[in-house]
Amino acid sequence: MRFEIYRKGDDVLGNTPGTEDPYTWRLLADNDDILATGEGYANKTDCYHAINLVKSATTQTLVVDFS
Repeated sequence: MRFEIYRKGDDVLGNTPGTEDPYTWRLLADNDDILATGEGYANKTDCYHAINLVKSATTQTLVVDFS
């Protein structure tokens, strides 16, 4: 698995340039399937912070099922 950080508007997703909060991330499986995506962040530091929060999740993290 790997995390990718990209700017909205770059060729990665083909989004419109000039989007507010341009930095975002996604978590990809080894076969390149997208497992998770993050919201937009104003700067790369905040984007990395969000990734680190996801990486810190453990088996002790609560799962809430509203179905």
